[in-house]
Amino acid sequence: METNSKAQIVATIGPASKDIAILEKMLDHKMDVARLNFSWGTHEEHAQYIKDIRSSADKIGRKIPIIQDLSGPRIQEGAGHTYNQEVEVITEKDLSDLKFGIDQGVDYVALSFVGSGSDIKKLRAHMQEMGKIIPIIAKIERRIAIDNLDEIIGEADAIMVARGDLGSELPIETIPFAQQDIIKRCNEAGKPVIVATQMMLSMKENPEPTRAEVTDVAFAIIEGADAVMLSEESASGKYPLEAVTIMERIIKESEKYITRPNRKSL
Repeated sequence: METNSKAQIVATIGPASKDIAILEKMLDHKMDVARLNFSWGTHEEHAQYIKDIRSSADKIGRKIPIIQDLSGPRIQEGAGHTYNQEVEVITEKDLSDLKFGIDQGVDYVALSFVGSGSDIKKLRAHMQEMGKIIPIIAKIERRIAIDNLDEIIGEADAIMVARGDLGSELPIETIPFAQQDIIKRCNEAGKPVIVATQMMLSMKENPEPTRAEVTDVAFAIIEGADAVMLSEESASGKYPLEAVTIMERIIKESEKYITRPNRKSL
C-alpha cells in the first residue's frame, strides 16, 4: 500500500454514472477508486463498467483501482436486504462473481459480513485455486466482527466500515464510537480504512448534502479515514458528479485542520 496525504474518494459506479462523459468528469473532480456492487447487475453490465472506467482513466492518464464488492449471503427485501446468519459468508454466487472479477483484473475484492479472520483466509484460498491472489477488503458490518476486529485487521489488506448493516447489529447510538474505534485500530495497524454507507445519501435526490452529512464526512476524515465512499449517491442518484465534487471540497477543507501525511492509499 502506498501512502497519500489526501483521503481518497471511492465512488460506486452504476446506471447513474455509467456514461463515459460523466465518468471522465468524476475522475476530473478527484474520484480516486471505483466500486462495483455485485448485489446488483449482470456480469455483462459489470464488464462494460470496467471497460469504461479503464478507458476513461486512460484518457486522463490516471490509474483508477477497481473494487469488486461481493454481495454475500443477503436476502433482498424490497429496497433493502437482510443477512442470513445461518449460511456461509462466501456463497456460490460470490464464487462465480469472484472468478469473473479475477478474469477482469479487478484490483480489490470486498468481502461482506466478515465474522473472523478465517473468512478472509477462505476467500484467499478460493482465489489461489482460481490462479490469482487479489487484496481483500473486509467489511465490518456484524457484531462478531467488532469482537474479532484485531484478528480481521491482521488478516485483511484493508477494512471497510459498512455502517448500514452494522447499524442493524449494534445500538444506533453506538455507531459513531464503533466507527472511531475501528479507524483508530486500522491506523495503528497501518491498514487502509474506508468509511462507507449513507455518507451523503440525500444527494441521491438533492443537489446538495445536508449539514449533518457534511459534518459526517468531515469527522470521518478528522478521525483518520483513508477513504470515504459514495454508494447510491453515485450509482443510482440524480447528482453523481456533484456528489464527488462536494465530497472533494469537504475533504480538502477538513484536511486543513489535521496533519496526517501517511494516509494509506488503495
